Amino acid sequence: MEVFFQTLVGGLGFGAVYALVAMGFSIVYRTMGLVNFAHGQVVMIGAYAASTFYMSARLPFFVAIPVAMLVTGMIGLVIERVLRPLENKDFDLMLIGTIGFGMVLEAVATIIWGATGHAVPSPVDTEPLDVFGIRIRTYSLVVLAIAALATVALVLFLQRTKRGAAMQAVAMDHEAATAVGIHVGRSNAVAFAIGAGLAALAGALVAPMLYVNPTLGGSLGIKGFAAAILGGFGNIQGAIVGGLAIGVLDSYLAGRFQAYSELVVFLVFTVVIMIKPTGLFGERTVNRA
Repeated sequence: MEVFFQTLVGGLGFGAVYALVAMGFSIVYRTMGLVNFAHGQVVMIGAYAASTFYMSARLPFFVAIPVAMLVTGMIGLVIERVLRPLENKDFDLMLIGTIGFGMVLEAVATIIWGATGHAVPSPVDTEPLDVFGIRIRTYSLVVLAIAALATVALVLFLQRTKRGAAMQAVAMDHEAATAVGIHVGRSNAVAFAIGAGLAALAGALVAPMLYVNPTLGGSLGIKGFAAAILGGFGNIQGAIVGGLAIGVLDSYLAGRFQAYSELVVFLVFTVVIMIKPTGLFGERTVNRA
């Protein structure tokens, strides 16, 4: 039973990171109908930026995180602004453009930080907490708490602010939103900035749990992408559920199948998607057809 709960909390910790990545994918897709294939590399840049501010600039870890989010938020704005002229011309080129940006970001990370990567020390006590005889990693609880706060903040932003309402209007009907005077380009830019900020948060939180290197965004991006699809692409609630599900499943399967755990996770994912192609909480998003 002790191992069960330890594995559960560890899986939820990684699942929270996947959920943040999935929410970043979803916020852009629900607003623009675009899959940002550079998202995984933005996660990696966020991990590097946060670790640099934390380890080199000596900022407190929980100060380095929002600074890294601002940096990647600016990157998100740049990506959106460069791709904007293609929005009403060739949407396929926008998709290819995000892939190109991902390659550029990975190359830039290699030039700045090198190809070998580095480990990031835990910002909190590494001594596990003893909860009713169950030893739980303190940092896993920190990750869960921060991810939960970020999720609540995003939901409140979308539901309680004018800009959030405008973004939801764009998500429901692009042309109708334009007709009533909503600045669609601005909503798209905000979506990219928020998505990039969530990516940085995920990268910063996972940095003390994994080895930070230029290829980090590949694995995190794929699992976050899978989580978004599993939950229903464009659905924030689905992204959360999908991320947590993949994290817990991966954690438990790692103990049974070891090196093949990821393969089994994606086999399970494939079966679920074959049964319910729209995902668990599939919803309507911008139609670019």
